[in-house]
Amino acid sequence: MNATDADLLFMSRAMELARRAAVIEEVPVGAVVVSDGQIIGEGWNQVISTQDPTAHAECVALRDAAQRIGNYRLPASTLYVTLEPCTMCVGALVHARISRLVFAAREPRAGVVCSQARALDASYYNHRVVWEEGLLAEESAVLLQGFFQSRR
Repeated sequence: MNATDADLLFMSRAMELARRAAVIEEVPVGAVVVSDGQIIGEGWNQVISTQDPTAHAECVALRDAAQRIGNYRLPASTLYVTLEPCTMCVGALVHARISRLVFAAREPRAGVVCSQARALDASYYNHRVVWEEGLLAEESAVLLQGFFQSRR
């Protein structure tokens, strides 16, 4: 991936949010939505603390961005997330009309961007999301591995 300074800045913020999730004993995943070079939405995993199975970092960040701008469509926006999205989150990205996805680490069990499926490449979607992987992947993987090792 040819990351820009802005990409690094925004993924670093997503990593900060992932660490926030870990502090509250949630799986450490963080996400930010960026439009015109500005963060318009932020989120971290909150499924346990909110008792909401849809409160993945991506969905929380999309909700935050949509509420801030007053529109559920987020065209020309980029979502930065520390872990490859699942099926639910990929669907949310498509429905929100996110233009670009940048994720850090692959999720070998449930990731559907490239690990278990290539959902964003499906021809039946009426919207295309360009995606890139690998920015701060090692940092994200180490955080996730440490979190799960501490729970064993």
